[in-house]
Amino acid sequence: MNKAAKTDKNKDSTGRRRATSYDVAELAGVSQSAVSRVFQDGASASKAMRNRVMAAADKLGYRPNAIARGLITQRSNMVAVVISKITNLYYPEVLVQLTQRFSEHGVRVLLFALEHESDTGTVIEQMLQFRVDGILTAAIFTPEQLETVDNADIPVVFYNRTLQDQLVSSVRCDQEEGERWLVGELVNAGHKTFGIVEGPPDSVVGIERKMSALNELSKMGITDITTVSGDFGYETGRDCFTRLVEKRGSPPDAVIAANDAMAIGCIDEAREGFGLSVPDDISIVGFDGIGPASYAAYDLTTVRQPVQRMTQAAASMLIERIENPELSPEKRAFSGKLIRGGSARLRSKNG
Repeated sequence: MNKAAKTDKNKDSTGRRRATSYDVAELAGVSQSAVSRVFQDGASASKAMRNRVMAAADKLGYRPNAIARGLITQRSNMVAVVISKITNLYYPEVLVQLTQRFSEHGVRVLLFALEHESDTGTVIEQMLQFRVDGILTAAIFTPEQLETVDNADIPVVFYNRTLQDQLVSSVRCDQEEGERWLVGELVNAGHKTFGIVEGPPDSVVGIERKMSALNELSKMGITDITTVSGDFGYETGRDCFTRLVEKRGSPPDAVIAANDAMAIGCIDEAREGFGLSVPDDISIVGFDGIGPASYAAYDLTTVRQPVQRMTQAAASMLIERIENPELSPEKRAFSGKLIRGGSARLRSKNG
């Protein structure tokens, strides 16, 4: 590269030379290392020094180069967050919380959205190319994919799912406990016939919730159970309710949906498509605790996940393993909160 080309790299779009940290140091009357400390999260710098450096930087229009800093520190200060595109009103809240948690540590989020949870293979190479410092994934990796990222020395934390037969770090809501609560409330209130609206076949969370509900129903002697599958979205919830009634010939006493969005779809279809009263004619419950679940029109009985605590734990767990790769895997499970809403006939809303 010739000298002119090198000079052009240090110019902005107007042709002016970009200010450097050395220019800021000279104008502020401090060392270049002092300028670096001011712009480094967590580094020590007096208030007076910080004010002088920031005033000089503002005057010169200086901004630190995060990419250049990453070349020096061998850290990109970016983490990959992997989620599925399948409609789920629960994830926007999770993403906001995660972004806030990582920002508190000076780390930026690089989002990878999958069409389906099983499509993780399409983004592994991209994450490696971006040299992310860590991966937080709400989708399952195969053992081969885990080995690939492990060989690249990139720590992985699973969000709301885990691999039982793999040594991985994970943060999840206790799906089994939540479904046990819901089934217990419904059966004890006298419901005898059940419909289950499960999630996509490649969703680990959906499978866990369905199997937990089926196991608990079996333990309580319930045998009249009809299952249909959806994609976690509101529209598929409406369609699933129709298919459920057609499949069994009549509405069941209660419907257990794998998430709130599908439960809300079931409520609307039960009312508008079949003229049923919820909960007088049929009880419908969900899982997640999304905002619309508390709307007066739905007042959904559900299990609310502790999103704030889960995202805090997941971000901290990943940051700790970025800073100390020798830490052993850790699995944390959080209890949700049973919300006894008006969408289900329960034995007691105070019990």
